[in-house]
Amino acid sequence: MKNLKPLPKLKNEKEWAHFWMTHDSTEYVDWSKAKKTVFPNLKPTHKSISLRLPVYMLDEIKLLANKKDVPYQSLMKIFLAEKVKEEIAV
Repeated sequence: MKNLKPLPKLKNEKEWAHFWMTHDSTEYVDWSKAKKTVFPNLKPTHKSISLRLPVYMLDEIKLLANKKDVPYQSLMKIFLAEKVKEEIAV
């Protein structure tokens, strides 16, 4: 077993998020001792936003959504998620 680094003392969730985005967890956590956990009542956090789109673009999105038989807001979330995943992978 390798020696694990001690976790730093961080002040808030933002600092923890930055820490884990910039550090390898295997240096701090022995994942061989991890246990699977299920949080059945945990719901993802959502935030409503206002988004200004050209009318033609919204109309095209609604047409695409109709063809796919999904709500247009859901289709927009799918498109955004795919693009974010693609950009992060670069």
